[in-house]
Amino acid sequence: MGADIKALKTRIKSIDSTLQITSAMGLVASSKLRQATSRMAKSSAYALCTEKIINMLSLCEECQNGIYMKKRDGRKCVVVIAGDRGLAGGYNSFVFKKLDAIENADIYPIGRRICDRVSKPFVSSEFFSSAEAYALADELADKYVSGEYTEIDIIGTKYVSALKQETYVKTLLPLSGKTEKMQGSAEFEPDAPTVMNSAVNEYLASAIFASVKESFVCELTERRAAMDNADRNARQMLDELHIQYNRARQGAVTQEITEITAGSGE
Repeated sequence: MGADIKALKTRIKSIDSTLQITSAMGLVASSKLRQATSRMAKSSAYALCTEKIINMLSLCEECQNGIYMKKRDGRKCVVVIAGDRGLAGGYNSFVFKKLDAIENADIYPIGRRICDRVSKPFVSSEFFSSAEAYALADELADKYVSGEYTEIDIIGTKYVSALKQETYVKTLLPLSGKTEKMQGSAEFEPDAPTVMNSAVNEYLASAIFASVKESFVCELTERRAAMDNADRNARQMLDELHIQYNRARQGAVTQEITEITAGSGE
């Protein structure tokens, strides 16, 4: 009986320590979420603007036969965005599943979890900067134009709501050309192909940067939800263990009283 009580006390202490950790991680995720959401909104707005410009350019007849619109056979590359840490529900595993479905592609990982998985140098997803986005965009654009890559994809996570996030694969280049006719018209100086060649790098950089910021918000949301679930489960386990401990302690006290009473009657 004494051994059972001791084991229950050890178990209660262990779960209580875990509860403190999960509570702290949930609070950290919540505190980072507001600032991360603001950054996501700003970067997404800018990325949307650059995408609209690219869409307008792709409607120009002079750009239809340009290199950025042509589909070619060859090697593709994939920019993969995952988290720097674990304990975020299915956030990282969903990204890995999308990546596993792609064959024969060069990987450009962002986030410690995916960097470790593909054995590439660490690039932080939480602290990914606009300068890093522009450097990566310039590198990818140069390799696309030279023909080293014929397709540039990105794997990230879309923030739908606090309860729903969706992992996606999006092709950045070549441009699909399937854009809806926009109202009004625009004139490009000196000409549309020249503007297209300059705008593509900006488009790639803004798309990558916005995807990283949005994915980080999804990571924080998933982690907060996972820690909330862990808190509830831990508290439920503690309640059950406390009941077992009280019963075991009461049983031990009853046994002691019985032994004392039996001894006094002899």
